This record gives sequence, structure tokens and C-alpha cells, in this order.
Amino acid sequence: MDKRILPLTLGGLAIGTTEFVIMALLPDVAKSLNISIPQAGHFISSYAAGVVVGAPILVAYAAKFPPKRILIFLMIAFTIFNGLSALSNDYYTMMILRFMSGLPHGAFFGVGIVVSSRLAKPGKQAQSIAMMFAGLTLANLAMVPFVTWLGHQLSWRYAFGVVSLIGLVTILALKFLLPYMNSLRTVGLKDELEFFKTIKAWHIISISAIGFGGLFAWFSYITPLMTNVSKFPTDSIAYIMVLAGSGMVVGNFLGGIMSDKMRPALAASILFTAMILALICVFFFSENKIISLVLTFICGVLSMSVGTPINIIMLRTAKNSEMMAAAIMQAAFNIANSLGAFFGGLPLEFGLTYNYPSLVGAGLSILGLLLCLGFMRKYKAVI
Repeated sequence: MDKRILPLTLGGLAIGTTEFVIMALLPDVAKSLNISIPQAGHFISSYAAGVVVGAPILVAYAAKFPPKRILIFLMIAFTIFNGLSALSNDYYTMMILRFMSGLPHGAFFGVGIVVSSRLAKPGKQAQSIAMMFAGLTLANLAMVPFVTWLGHQLSWRYAFGVVSLIGLVTILALKFLLPYMNSLRTVGLKDELEFFKTIKAWHIISISAIGFGGLFAWFSYITPLMTNVSKFPTDSIAYIMVLAGSGMVVGNFLGGIMSDKMRPALAASILFTAMILALICVFFFSENKIISLVLTFICGVLSMSVGTPINIIMLRTAKNSEMMAAAIMQAAFNIANSLGAFFGGLPLEFGLTYNYPSLVGAGLSILGLLLCLGFMRKYKAVI
């Protein structure tokens, strides 16, 4: 691994841990704050909203500075707000702090994606980006299960303490390992934003914002799904998260390889189709423990593999606006996070069982596939 990419991978590890551990600890947080599980799901949406707001605004302001300085500043803010989240004692404070914690997320990845692509060897752009996103997969393979176990044994608050510790390590790595680069902005902000006045840009954004919502409808409620439907004991959730994380590790590299070997829009369409089938299977077969575990791994693979081709489509399309485009893709990804958590929680509000969010997810993924196929048909020249 190129050590210059390591600080970006560590940043992905910190961000992935805070983004996904709340899903694993949802019942614990709900019980501690005396709220319902669907209400605790609002913390997922609040974090996602922070990403959506922070990504374009912070990149627009910070892009004139060297990327190393930007990334260090963003990680300092991320570390502070996650540390404060550990001290939250009520619903509204937690909502605010989760929103603030999400603000640096999209900008960090927006800058980091462009930096990693610039540091990549010729023909290895997708795989270099995948190495940055390996932090997200490692978060789900190792850190999320660990802090889930820690949260169950001690308190969910320790999870956010660990996230802050990873944030501190990331800040040091950025300072000592990431090379200095001049500002990545090649055109003025006004020219950079011109791309986002096009239908093409919003077509790509909508693929992510809607299509990825299917996976978040499933993953946001994975803990009650596995304990209430699949009937696994609560103390086994950490091991189930390891299984999901293993799938994400495989999926991350699968997405990078597929994007370098074939048209990225074709790769995304194939993966969206597989996602739909997997989520439908979750709905019908989650009562069977063995099948449920297999599907957890498969959904983990699909949750990360489809991200790389969508990002490559955006980077190839958004000439001279790559950093803003990458940041807005993170915003779109977290709109999907918010939509998935919200719409996935609606069946639960009406008293339906915890396998119904995956059925909602399949519907969102079908819309994502249709949008992707429409993009392929309309813009053959860029995919």
C-alpha cells in the first residue's frame, strides 16, 4: 500500500466507524436516552443531513487552500464533535451533535478522492480510490464490531470515544505522511459550479441518492432484524457486523476491479440488480439463521462495490469540478443514508416486522437501477 494514501484510509476508518456503529448500537442508544428505536434512527438521518450540508459548503470555501491543510482542519472538527457526542444525555443534543459530526465527512472524502486519484499510477485510478475507501470497509470489518462489543459491555458512549481516538491518529498521519500539494482548484468557484446546472450532473446524483437508499434501509435496522426476526442473541451482533464488514472489504475491491475492467455504468447496473435480488431475499428468508448470515455477507459486498463505479462516472463527467463533484457524491450517498433510514423506519412505525425495511430498500434500489440504465442509454460517450 502507498503510505501516502494511508492517512486517507485512516480518515475513512474514523468516518466509517462513526457512521455505521450507531446502526449497530441503535437499541442501546434508544434505551439510554429513553426514546424508541425509530426515534434513535433519526440520529442516522441527522448525521447524513450534516454530510449533505457540509460537503458543498466546506469544499467551496476550503478548495483554495492546500489539500493537506484542509484535511487536517476537517479531521480536527470531526474529532471534537464525535467526542462531544459521547457526552450527550438527551435526544435533541444528540441530534445536533450528530449533525455537526457529519459536516466534515463529505468534504474530507471529496478532497481525499481527488488527492488519491492524483497520487495513483496510470490506469489505477479506481483502485487507488478503492484503497481510500478501504478505511470504510475496515471500519465495518474490525472497528464497528469492536466498538459494538464495547458498547454492549460498557456503554455506547465509549464507541464515540474510540472514534475520537482514531481521529487523533488520523490528524497525526495527515501531518507526517500526506505530501504537500498545491490547491486542487483549477477554475473559479463560479465555473466549478456550472457543471451542477446540467441535467447530467443531477442524473448521477439521483442514482446515488435513491439507489443507495436501498442498502441503508436494510443496514440501518440490521440489529433489530437479526435479533427479532433471525433470533440471534444480542451479544452476537458484534460477530454479525464482522461478517458484514468482511463482505464490504470484498465489495470495495470488487467495485474497483470492475470499474477498471468495464464501463463503470455497466458495472453499477449489474451491482444494482444484484442488490435488488439480495434485499428481496432478506425480506423472505431472514427467519432462517444460516440464510440470514449468508445474505448479510452478500449485502455487505454489494454495499461497497457499487460506490466506486458511481464515483468514477462522476469524476469522468465533471471535468474541472472533480473535488466539488466528489464532495457532492458523498452528500448524495448520505441523502441515501437519510432516505433509507427514514423510509425503512416507516413500516416499523405501523407495527410491521423488522424484515420490512429491506423490502422498502428493494424498491429504492429498483429506482436506482432504472436511473442508471437511463443514464447509460443517454450518455454512452462518457461511460
